[in-house]
Amino acid sequence: MQYRVLGKTGMKVSVIGVGTWQFGGEWGHDYTQAEVDRILHQAKEVGINFIDTAECYGDHLSEKLIGGYLAQNNREDWILATKFGHQFHSHMNRTDKYGASDVLQQLDKSLIALNTDYIDLYQFHSGNDEAFNNDELWTMLDKQINSGKIRHIGISLNKSNSMHQTVNATEIGASVIQIVYNRLDRRPEQDVFPECEAHNLGVLARVPLASGFLTGKYKAGMKFGENDVRARHNGVELDETLKQVELIQRNEVPHDVNMAQWALAWCLRHPAVTSVIPGCKDEAQVISNAKAVELIDSTHPLVWSAD
Repeated sequence: MQYRVLGKTGMKVSVIGVGTWQFGGEWGHDYTQAEVDRILHQAKEVGINFIDTAECYGDHLSEKLIGGYLAQNNREDWILATKFGHQFHSHMNRTDKYGASDVLQQLDKSLIALNTDYIDLYQFHSGNDEAFNNDELWTMLDKQINSGKIRHIGISLNKSNSMHQTVNATEIGASVIQIVYNRLDRRPEQDVFPECEAHNLGVLARVPLASGFLTGKYKAGMKFGENDVRARHNGVELDETLKQVELIQRNEVPHDVNMAQWALAWCLRHPAVTSVIPGCKDEAQVISNAKAVELIDSTHPLVWSAD
């Protein structure tokens, strides 16, 4: 495993982390505590030390499963990130909750669910600029840092990749930006990444496998089940995406290289990116994800540049 310093936080995170939206039950599988325990144990075995979750992956469900694991293992072995701003109601049904008092309640619930007395990275979760422009919120969170409940603040940008939030991250005390970045979505290279590099903001690349599309295992014509969050892509959009993936696999991925590992290493070759946080359904995927580090510094003749 390789490790990088996460921006101004000073924390050394594994370049491969564990994304845990799937633990909340919205990816077509309901996870048991035993399954989560095995996944996180395997992650530790391969040197991963970073877990990313959120309050709305289930009703704190993902956090509770992670907390169940931490109850039997050393909390200090992990850098733990979660998010705030949504209240879970049902499958893909959430209400925005960015008010200072609402977020304080969310924080306390997250601490209980995660079975910890502090969170290493607490992230503003995909809110709009109006929710972001709330001095009361950031003042409250600063007090939580002083009390020891939070170590660092981050911003998990929504799909619009708000430059207003990125530019003002330092002003509100944030030191990390989380953003969608992968071979199919390179928009952050144009504006967000240069700002992050200029101000030493750590970058977490979420959805680095493009919701599994960049594994190369899905073929045109397939459909996702209705309980899978990716079902919204079914139809023409899904077929077009899979055709694009096929072209990338044919033209950019060497025949002897695992496409998922290639896609993770592709993200990590950008100098702005600190860590990628792919989801993983089982121990085998954890092991496969971790092997991507072998390709980061590879001299293999690959089209990995931003051209």
